[in-house]
Amino acid sequence: MRRNSRARLGVSLLLVAGALGLGATPSTAAPSAIPSPSAYALDAAVERQLGAATAGSYLDAKTGKLVVTVTTDRAEEQARAAGATVRRVARSAAQLDAAMDTLEAEAKITGTSWGVDPRTNRIAVEADSSVSARDMARLEAVAERLGGAVDVQRVPGVFHREVLGGGAIYGGGSRCSAAFNVTKGGARYFVTAGHCTNISANWSASSGGPVVGVREGTSFPTNDYGIVRYTDGSSPAGNVDLYNGSTQDISSAANAVVGQAIKKSGSTTKVTSGTVTAVNVTVNYGDGPVYNMVRTTACSAGGDSGGAHFAGSVALGIHSGSSGCSGTSGSAIHQPVTEALSAYGVTVY
Repeated sequence: MRRNSRARLGVSLLLVAGALGLGATPSTAAPSAIPSPSAYALDAAVERQLGAATAGSYLDAKTGKLVVTVTTDRAEEQARAAGATVRRVARSAAQLDAAMDTLEAEAKITGTSWGVDPRTNRIAVEADSSVSARDMARLEAVAERLGGAVDVQRVPGVFHREVLGGGAIYGGGSRCSAAFNVTKGGARYFVTAGHCTNISANWSASSGGPVVGVREGTSFPTNDYGIVRYTDGSSPAGNVDLYNGSTQDISSAANAVVGQAIKKSGSTTKVTSGTVTAVNVTVNYGDGPVYNMVRTTACSAGGDSGGAHFAGSVALGIHSGSSGCSGTSGSAIHQPVTEALSAYGVTVY
């Protein structure tokens, strides 16, 4: 188990990322606040300083301020000294980690996901429609033994990787989306989902078209990221398509904060909005688990895999999958982009 507490192709191809539901209408209203650059920095700093002494942080939707959960006087003093709003909670990071370890050992059922929701100080578990009544009973029995630390909810649809045969980037007979253009040593690349780059080494801008990029790295399952190097001589811009005739420049990357608003841009579902609901999420896909993911309420559909999750000019994640969408509320999962950037030594621009 692994756990820890826009895009343009060449002159003619604009790559985008994932986000709408199966036949649903896009949701365009931002449901919550977007962190300021200082809030992202504070979140990272407090996590480094407090480590296991915090049970997670989240963005207060009313005030826009970062709230840090703590269980000790010492951690409270440190968080306040760093400039964070502090909330005392009952369960420590160690207790939440232990609950997820138990779920991993006793309820690792395909079609489930779980992660930390610091707003409730609980592990938020989702079980999709493929989970049988027998497995659901087993999951609920494990949750009951863990007391109030775990909340189990049914969600419609089925958790799946959202690759689709047929529009944005093509490889191995499948269609995915690209997340963000990145650079290293003057060379240009794009990052996308690892379950996409597992499919093919060569990627094109159109079905059956000339190769524009070649895979240089891939990681799935456990992680879900991959990288493709441009080989067509292009120097694409670092923008995300907003599908309204404009683009969003991407200038930095950060980890998403629970409670914040995000947007997604994708080759199938265009731009949708959502809220981050859990971090450190485990998703049990049929072909293997992925760890340390982020769950949101955005909608998505097949072909969105690999697309961009972002807030303003900040890159947040690479679209992985979802259980579909009910109305305008989905369960889109993303791979934190900072992990992929670190793994490949590249930066957004």
